[in-house]
Amino acid sequence: MLGKSNADNPEAEMGFFDHLESLRWHLIRSVIAVVVCASLVGIFYEFVFEAIILGITSKDFPTYRLVCIIGEYLNLGNSVCIDQDIPIQLQNTAMFGQVTLLIQYSIIIGFVLAFPYIIFELWRFVAPALSEKDQKKTSLVILACSLFFFIGVLFCYFVIIPFSVNFAVNFSISSKIKNNFMIENYIDFFTVMLLAIGAVFELPMVVYFLSKLGILKAATMQNARRYAIVIILIVSGIITPSPDVFTQCLVAVPIYILYELSIFIAARNDKKRAADLITNA
Repeated sequence: MLGKSNADNPEAEMGFFDHLESLRWHLIRSVIAVVVCASLVGIFYEFVFEAIILGITSKDFPTYRLVCIIGEYLNLGNSVCIDQDIPIQLQNTAMFGQVTLLIQYSIIIGFVLAFPYIIFELWRFVAPALSEKDQKKTSLVILACSLFFFIGVLFCYFVIIPFSVNFAVNFSISSKIKNNFMIENYIDFFTVMLLAIGAVFELPMVVYFLSKLGILKAATMQNARRYAIVIILIVSGIITPSPDVFTQCLVAVPIYILYELSIFIAARNDKKRAADLITNA
């Protein structure tokens, strides 16, 4: 549909029920994409669970190796180095619990993998109502939304989750209390964090739309920068239970960079809006 004007596109003249029928097929194709991706996860479930979901418990996980290298470079010794496997104990107490877990997580990962296609189908639904120029702009926005989401997911997987799990496993208020976690708790934490951080990394796109509508301006964000820094530090402390300042900075710095990027995006939209007002005056 990209590159077609409204006049050349019959879908732009569809009635209400025709739009509903079109939406239905976009939704069906999106569901099929999720099912296909979920099926692939189910087929290769051993690799997915051993190497990806539980891979963060290995001392050879790339993040741990990188932190050790950085620690040595900064002369921090072994204080930040994880040189042994995380001794996590996961239990399943429900009959067929692991089967249910496999199905549930296959669907979740399937949704994450199919996310760009789902966004693409959403764009295909609204594209006929847009001009050729707007179609090109929105296609880039859709690509950016998918990109920021996956960057957030990868950041969460390689930074936030490993250190959070390591802290949760090793923290104890008494030697008489053992940390034996339910597999459901581990998976729920894993899932919520991935989706939540993926959503947080959509901040620049949210600011883009709000600034486009004139709801949010760059000056407002600049004036609120000091408060934003405090909020970012608080959020970083919450999502990274480890009291280690180094770990919290690993989370806070990228989020602050996103905030500055959002200011830049809002400023560009403000300048464009001002230029349009002058042109139309």
